[in-house]
Amino acid sequence: MLVVVLLLFSLGETESAGDSYVAAVYEHRVVLNPNPRIPVTRREALIHMQKNLDIYEEQAAKAAQQGAQILVFPEDGIHGFNFTRSSISGYLETIPDPQEESWNPCTEPDKYNNTERLSCMARRNNLYLVANMPDLQPCPLRTVLSTCPPDGRWQFNTNVAFNSDGLLVARYHKYNLFFEESFDTPPKLELITFDTPFAGRFGLIICFDILFHDPTVALVKMGVRQLIFPTAWMNELPLLDSIQFHRALSLGANVTVLSSNLRNDQLRMTGSGIYTPFSATFHHAVKGDPEEGRLLVATVPVLSPVGMNNATESMSPSPAESDHCHTDRCGDFPSPPSSYPTFIGTMMHDPFKFVLIKEAEGNLTVCDGKFCCHLQYKWTAHDERKELYAMGAFAGTHTFDGRYALQVCAVVRCAGLEASSCGQKVEEAESKMDFLLEATFQTDYVYPSVLVNRMAVEQPDKLEKATGGRLAMKHSNLSGGLITACLYGRISSSAETEDSGLSGLQYEAWSGLRDGGVSNATPLETWFEVGWWLITAWVRDKAGMAAIVTMGEVGIIELRMRAKQSATSRFGAQAKAGV
Repeated sequence: MLVVVLLLFSLGETESAGDSYVAAVYEHRVVLNPNPRIPVTRREALIHMQKNLDIYEEQAAKAAQQGAQILVFPEDGIHGFNFTRSSISGYLETIPDPQEESWNPCTEPDKYNNTERLSCMARRNNLYLVANMPDLQPCPLRTVLSTCPPDGRWQFNTNVAFNSDGLLVARYHKYNLFFEESFDTPPKLELITFDTPFAGRFGLIICFDILFHDPTVALVKMGVRQLIFPTAWMNELPLLDSIQFHRALSLGANVTVLSSNLRNDQLRMTGSGIYTPFSATFHHAVKGDPEEGRLLVATVPVLSPVGMNNATESMSPSPAESDHCHTDRCGDFPSPPSSYPTFIGTMMHDPFKFVLIKEAEGNLTVCDGKFCCHLQYKWTAHDERKELYAMGAFAGTHTFDGRYALQVCAVVRCAGLEASSCGQKVEEAESKMDFLLEATFQTDYVYPSVLVNRMAVEQPDKLEKATGGRLAMKHSNLSGGLITACLYGRISSSAETEDSGLSGLQYEAWSGLRDGGVSNATPLETWFEVGWWLITAWVRDKAGMAAIVTMGEVGIIELRMRAKQSATSRFGAQAKAGV
């Protein structure tokens, strides 16, 4: 018997007196260093950062006036971005681990350098404050056994959290870097939380982290229901716009997300929000809007601490047979026959299987291998002479600007009236439909979204999850033309990494060699570690030998070259002859 967990958003969790708090996020038009790749003195860096902190001061006061109890600022909001490892040195500050020592920068400004302004901002306005800044740590780290970067220091992209007295209560180092040459990947995953008297526990993540099991899903599995998310998010339509995906995480993981983005029109950065499983307060600039910051304040219900797999609240199904893809395709089985012609089109750099949505109403199925997407629909407003729509399915490994496994169903407005335009960027639409979109996924981590005209997100009428991985999203009465309706399944590689004994970053490097998708963003240190793992595995058992064989000759040559670069960087010229 099919066991279905049904959530009617209109009848979902309700808040009662004393069960809510006031949250604020600020979308910041960051004042940038015009020459970030040229080193500056500490004094010059401080003068630059003070310009952004002046804006933070103004916004913190405004948030406090509106009753905010917690305020979130974006990634890179104080210092900016596009630094080299050496040019960011003037901006670095050493932030102590609050789990190791207690420090209130506002009342103890001489203990460490220059962090007191954020602390005093929190203390003066009587609110919790989370900001992002670059952290310098000695090498080796005191809290974890680690090797050292070649220059003998660790540089981390870092969230800091201060309580309403100004006490530093949390420090988190970003685990999934996105082409950030100025920063190191921490040698050990950090799952960082802090507690508040008004809302319980919050977890910290940064930008690209949101797409990965570690730390995002790991925090949710711990029972964390409130995620703080500073980001410098560059929008990628039609599937990964900021408000679209951040809101989707809130729905799919059944958590609150406090998302603070930068505003930079040239880099397509905009879109911040306060998202709960049943409400959304957001801002997304559109063409013609002034390029300026925006403060958002909302009353947020406190969510009880449950894990992502708690069916009564999270709508998650029982675990499917597999939580990860074993090949680049998440299914190499023949697709079921379709009464409508299908075609291959590129969307988000991935080869989607599409079917056009041509009739006034109907039922459609499109499959990529054994992964099939089903759509029941009826147009309520549509002129086929003006707008073309398609449904697409993709099951495989995404390899552009990162490497991760996906299963995705998406209904999209095409950019033109030709099938070849389906999957391209679209920001406006007039057509509306009532629909039911569903699929059976190999993962619990499926993020649903409905994005409509002029960049707004809508709350689905119903989400249904059932045992076996089936997920259905039903929606009607769209307020604007449909841009995208999407079920975005992120297939975690954590089970594979646990089986191999590699860290997540090491596994991504190894799988890239194995499957022919090497990423130049992988740190040299990681290549050395992967090479050592293969050598020890080969010595240990036949499985290790098999792992090396699967790489093929090209992969072995690639690993040898990169491991040599890493060893040379790590140990100097003496290592060249030994690799």
